[in-house]
Amino acid sequence: MNRRQLLLTAAGVAASLALPGLASAQNTIKVGILHSLSGTMAISETTLKDTILMMIDEQNKKGGLLGKKLEAVVVDPASDWPLFAEKATQLLEKDKVSVVFGCWTSVSRKSVLPVFEKNNGLLFYPVQYEGEESSKNVIYTGAAPNQQAIPAVDYLMKDLGVKRWVLEGTDYVYPRTTNKILEAYLLSKGVPAADISINYTPFGHSDWQTRVAAIKRFGATGKKTAVVSTINGDANVPFYKELGNQKVSAEDIPVVAFSVGEEELSGLDAKPLVGHLAAWNYFQSITTPANTAFINTWKMYIKNAKRTTNDPMEAHYVGFNLWVKAVQKAGSADVEKVLAALPGLETPNLTGGIAKMLPNHHITKPVYIGEVRADGQFDIVWKTPGTVPGDAWSDFLPTSKPIEADWVALKCGNYNTTTKVCSGQNYK
Repeated sequence: MNRRQLLLTAAGVAASLALPGLASAQNTIKVGILHSLSGTMAISETTLKDTILMMIDEQNKKGGLLGKKLEAVVVDPASDWPLFAEKATQLLEKDKVSVVFGCWTSVSRKSVLPVFEKNNGLLFYPVQYEGEESSKNVIYTGAAPNQQAIPAVDYLMKDLGVKRWVLEGTDYVYPRTTNKILEAYLLSKGVPAADISINYTPFGHSDWQTRVAAIKRFGATGKKTAVVSTINGDANVPFYKELGNQKVSAEDIPVVAFSVGEEELSGLDAKPLVGHLAAWNYFQSITTPANTAFINTWKMYIKNAKRTTNDPMEAHYVGFNLWVKAVQKAGSADVEKVLAALPGLETPNLTGGIAKMLPNHHITKPVYIGEVRADGQFDIVWKTPGTVPGDAWSDFLPTSKPIEADWVALKCGNYNTTTKVCSGQNYK
C-alpha cells in the first residue's frame, strides 16, 4: 500500500469512528412501520406492527437483503388521521426509509397519500378498502371491493336467499364508498330501494342498543335479512355484544363483516356470535403447509401461543415478500427501481395459491366466507375456485366504469378509456 492509499484508508477509518451512525446507516435498509399502537384502531393495527417486525427478523436471519441488514423504524400515529401524515413525513424525510408498511383505515391512507406522492415514497397497504384509487406510490395488498364485498353479497343472495339488506358502517370513506358500490350492485340485481337500509356511526361507537333494535325491526318483515358490516376498530366489540344481548342470531339475521377477524374475536365471548360470517382472503383455520409454518413462526416470535393470525397479517406477509423479490430483482432498494420491478412478480400466499402483482398495483387473491365458531375461529363455508384480480375502479359506478389503472403500459392510475385522458397522478 503506498502513502496515498494509506492516508485515504486512515481517513476513512477516522470518519467511520467519528460518525458511527453514518457507517451504520450505510449497512442497513430502513423499513418504516406506520401502524396505530394506541387509540381506537390499536386493537387491529398493533398486530400488523408485530407482523412486519417478525418478517424483518426472519429476513435478517437469512442474511438480510443485498448484503445489508433490515432496520425497522416504528412510529405510532395513534389512530389520529392528521398525525398519520406527520409520521409519514418523518419516516420519508427524516428517517429516509426505503419502504413503509402501514395504515388500516382508508382515511389514514388518504391522509398519507399526498406525503408519499410528494416524496416519492413507497407504501404497502394491507387492508381491504373501497377501491376508486390507484397511486404510483401505493401497493394495495388488501382486497378491493370485487375481492371481498361483491363476492360476499353474491354468497348471501344466492346461497342464503337474502332479500333485505342492512349496510352498517363506521362513518368514513371506506364504508361510505363500499356501500355506494354495494347499493348500486344490489339495485342492478333488482333489489328494491326500500329493501336497502344504510346507516353510519362514529369511530369508537359504543351504545348499540337503539341501532340493533332498529336492525331487528327492519328484518321483521318476513323477508330474509342480512347485515353487511363495514364497522371498523373497537366499535365491533360492543356491536357484537349487543347482538348477543338482543338475541340476534345468525339464523335470523346473519351478519357478514369485512373488518372483523380472528384478532377482534379473540377479545370476545364468541359463543353468541356462532354462525355469523366474515368475508376475507385468508383465515387462520385454512390448513396448508405454508400457513401452518407461518402460524408456528408467529406464535414463537410473539411468545404467546394464544395469539391469532388474520387476513391483514397475510397481506403484509405477501407484500413484504413481494418487496423483497423486487429489491432483489432491481439490485437496489431505490423506490423507482423497485416500482419498475414489482409488476408481474409472484409469491406464494398462505392459502395454497399464488399472489401476483398486477400493473394496477393490486394483487390476485382468493375469496373466502368464514362462519364464526365458538372458539373465535372460522369454518370456511364458501370460496372462489381460484384467485381474483384486484380491480382498482368499480364497474358498478358509472363514473368509474370507463377508468383503468395501469402503471406499466399507460403509466397512469386514472386513465379514462373514453376520453383517452389520464386525469389522476401519472409519471413518465
